[in-house]
Formats: sequence, C-alpha cells, structure tokens
Amino acid sequence: MRKRERENPCGVCGHYHKYEEGEVCSICGHRIPVGSEKASIQVSAFPSVILPEFLYLGSYDNASRSELLKTQGISRILNTVPSCQNLYKNSFTYHCLPDDKTLPFDEAIQFLEQCEKDKARVLVHCMSGKNRSPAIVIAFLMKSKGWRLEQSYQWVKEQRPSVELTEGVYQQLQEYEHKIYGFIDGGSSVLPGFPSSAGPPSISFGFPKIDINDSAQLLGFNSAGTPSIFTRAPLDIAPTEFTFGAGQTQKSVSGSPYNPNPPNPNGSDIQMDGS
Repeated sequence: MRKRERENPCGVCGHYHKYEEGEVCSICGHRIPVGSEKASIQVSAFPSVILPEFLYLGSYDNASRSELLKTQGISRILNTVPSCQNLYKNSFTYHCLPDDKTLPFDEAIQFLEQCEKDKARVLVHCMSGKNRSPAIVIAFLMKSKGWRLEQSYQWVKEQRPSVELTEGVYQQLQEYEHKIYGFIDGGSSVLPGFPSSAGPPSISFGFPKIDINDSAQLLGFNSAGTPSIFTRAPLDIAPTEFTFGAGQTQKSVSGSPYNPNPPNPNGSDIQMDGS
C-alpha cells in the first residue's frame, strides 16, 4: 500500500485499507455494509474529541490502540476503571482512579488540569466510554471551564452520542455542581430523562413522614373516626366555691377542668372573695 494511503487509517477498525471503496480489511475483515452510510453509524476506533488538541474521551478499545493514539498526539491516559489494564506504560503516562462507586472528581480534575498546563493531550476512558469517563469529563468542564451541568452534558453528548449516564452517576454530578456553584437559581440543572433535584438532598433517619398540619397525628392519635382534641367543645362546668378557712373562699374558673393558680397553704397568692 502506498505511503499516502497509509496516512489515513480506517475510521472504524483503525487498520489501513480502502474502506471508502468498500475494500475488506485484511486484518480484521471490516468493511462498510452495503446500503449504509459511512462509518459514522458504527463505533469508531478513534476517541471522541472533547476539547481540540487537549481532551479526548473514549473506551478501553480506544485506549488499546496505541498507534492511533499516537497519530492524534495523545501522550497521557486517565483510566477510570482499574480493571482495565494500562497496556503501554512505556509509551504513555497513566493515572488510574480507585475502584469506588463514588467518582473522585477532584483527583481526576487535578490530573487533567496538570495535563492542560503541560499542554499534553490526554485520553479519559472507561470500559465502554459511556458512563464513568464521560462523568469525569463533564465534571472537569464544570470545574475548570465554568460551565453548568446541563451545558457540560450537552457538549459531551454532542461530541460522543453514545454517552449514557446512569442515575447514580448523574446524582453525583448534581452534587458536584452544588459543591461548585451552590444552590443558585433555586437548584441544579435537570437533564432529560433524569429526576429533578431542586434543593439539597433530603436525609431520612427511618421515621415516617408526618404532616405538620395534622395535630392529631403529631400527638399519636388515630385520626380515622376520632375527633381531634382541638375541635372538641369546651367543658361546661359550673363555678364552684372552695372554703379554705374563715371567710376565705376561691372560685374555680368556669369551663376549665383545673385551676392554674392552686391554693397556697401559706395563705399567699389566694384570691379573696370581694377583694
């Protein structure tokens, strides 16, 4: 094959064959299906360009094609899945994130910012390039570029349409947006297909939710068929005189089951009849 032809590898399998003319690859057997559009409908062997000449996003398959990465000038790789082996340690500078459900956004961003400072091109990848690695890239755009979650997500999705964030990773990105910007404009960004989160995440300690307007429920009464004590009619109790000594009497308050000022044995604070 001529040298000029070898400068343009197949956009899908990454090998050198005349894919535009329908030639079958002699290495992997790849060819463009008859009647279909070009390789755009297939998974590309090249990683997606997020920020030109700097930030690339891809899968483990992309990360395993060292020659293609070199043609794009990539020299550093951020591996977000420890189960993916770092295959070319002599050719690339690797940084591997821990295998935690909670993504270490700050650690990843620190590495990416150093790459940007050194003007080094970097590939961020996970197994499929759909969830963990896009989340890291989105977090970087929010922190370093000042973009909100919605804008960052839409940009990454446009550059790599196969991105599919899980709900758990999406919630982590919402929390990270809160950490960066606070609760501006009443809440965080809401992406299509995900539940909204207009305020801080609620914390539950396992107790049932209680309607603060239901007084009977707050006091432990069953409201079904039982009238609230606050809606009962006042008790109709006739005034009663109590004699404590010679000429000393005290009247109970009509309609109240008790006297808030009980008699004092020492004779103080006693209301005298006629006083």
